Amino acid sequence: MVHHGNSHRTSTYKPALAWFATLGSAWVFVLVMLGAFTTTIGAGMAFQDWPLSNGSINPKGWLTNIAMFAEHSHRLSGTMMGLITIVLAIWVARVETRGWVRKLAWTALVIVVIQGILGGTRVKLDAVYLGNFQMSVGQFLRIPHGILAQLYVVNLFAIAASLSKSWIQAPLANFAVSKSLRRLGVICTALVIIQLMVAATMRHFYAGLAIPTFPLTPEGTLIPTVWNFRIAIHFAHRAMALVIFVALIWYAVAIFRERAAALFRTTAVIMVALLLLQIFLGIAIIKSVRDPYFTTAHVIVGAVTLGVTFLLSWFAHRNQLQSLPANPVEHIVPPAEEDSVHLPGSTSTSS
Repeated sequence: MVHHGNSHRTSTYKPALAWFATLGSAWVFVLVMLGAFTTTIGAGMAFQDWPLSNGSINPKGWLTNIAMFAEHSHRLSGTMMGLITIVLAIWVARVETRGWVRKLAWTALVIVVIQGILGGTRVKLDAVYLGNFQMSVGQFLRIPHGILAQLYVVNLFAIAASLSKSWIQAPLANFAVSKSLRRLGVICTALVIIQLMVAATMRHFYAGLAIPTFPLTPEGTLIPTVWNFRIAIHFAHRAMALVIFVALIWYAVAIFRERAAALFRTTAVIMVALLLLQIFLGIAIIKSVRDPYFTTAHVIVGAVTLGVTFLLSWFAHRNQLQSLPANPVEHIVPPAEEDSVHLPGSTSTSS
């Protein structure tokens, strides 16, 4: 006889695994920083080959040439990120009892593999053009490569948060928020992701200075009087910045009005501080005519802002995620424990 259990799976806090996941979440920003700096200074093709750089893992002159240093450092940090993700996925798969956490870990591994393929294909197809499109195939692949990097950040943050001591051991009351606040968190996270997609497209179409003045256009108007794709994507980035400013402030105020736990209030303050810093950096890019350090910082802070905004929403869903039922576990009952079967004309005993 087969019985099916319906109990919820639980997990215990594993300090080493939790800290390793946190390390991975921190290392991803090293990767984002180097990728942003490489793109900003136009060093993406400092080496014409891949996966090696000039046929070597230690190419001559890469420590003294800024373009070579940026690109090779990005490749090395990407390799390290891949190794971290492999270890994380296997470790989580072996010891974690929550199925949805294991799925997150395998998803992170899939993303990092795709990122590696996109990065390598970008180099291999840099000189391949299709029709009259102004970008080569390789150059165009920088856009999904940049977008996927942001989704990877979110995925790593989800894993690290779900393995943390506060997530596993804190009482349910610490994560209790209203349904409307959870919905607002999802909306805000989605808006930031969309904004970063717009930003990646703008950066790789070299539209960062398509409108070279701020807050008004060179014609002295808020809305451009002349339009093309580069101006449109740049203006969309500015318009989305205003939408996100309103949305994230509204989200933070809603958290305080609901008197959510200290974890939410503290994280909300950090989110607003990052938002204001991001706006300052965006203005500084225009005023400095796209200084590479301001531009790189803008990309990094954007990724951190996404991570923190996502964390607020993820924490708000903690109680719902932790209550997800486990897959039914089958228990095979030994024959001695089987219910007795009485046949006509026979005598049997039950165990």
